[in-house]
Amino acid sequence: TLRDVSWSARAGEVIALVGPTGAGKSTVVNLLCRFYEPLAGRVLLDGRDIADATLASLERQIGVVLQEPVLFGGTVLENLRYGRPETTEAEARATLESIGAGWFLDKLPQGLHSPLEQRGVGISQGERQLLCVARALLADPAVLVLDEATSSLDTRSEAALAQALEVLMRGRTTVVVAHRLSTVRRADRILYVDDGRIVESGTHRELVAAGGPYA
Repeated sequence: TLRDVSWSARAGEVIALVGPTGAGKSTVVNLLCRFYEPLAGRVLLDGRDIADATLASLERQIGVVLQEPVLFGGTVLENLRYGRPETTEAEARATLESIGAGWFLDKLPQGLHSPLEQRGVGISQGERQLLCVARALLADPAVLVLDEATSSLDTRSEAALAQALEVLMRGRTTVVVAHRLSTVRRADRILYVDDGRIVESGTHRELVAAGGPYA
């Protein structure tokens, strides 16, 4: 799926992966998170091959927010604690407020102790994504992976989530898979992926000026 793909990210840098459907963007994400094992080559985190790391240590270092929010049957608090079991109620509430989602608890009958159905049925897509962002923020990962996190939201929900993601991304090395220009143009570096290869690399301004596939 990927051929001769080699790139690196500095600490705190935001890397955007763009390109047509089926180009290999999500494969990069799956390799980074070790959902797939590479048949050749290596994925290094701080110079160490992630194949030599335990899955528990990777889960502590890498936070993931996917296009389809992953929520479980249980309370709001139990879902937020998934990445950090010792999270207190005060920390959970403060985290939701820090991403501009404190209003979400106010609308729930039992606040943090309100039950959620499997996959978050009963709350909106935007609200499910905000919970996933809060959960990732509580886990405090060094590396953040966002795979089309805003692609299925309406304009108002996307604006709320964009604010939340801005808080989440601060000080973290972030890899973003996105189609929306508003997300991509803020990246420190954009990698244009096509047919399993990186065919262009640069900032938004540089790639537009080059007049290539990204432009």
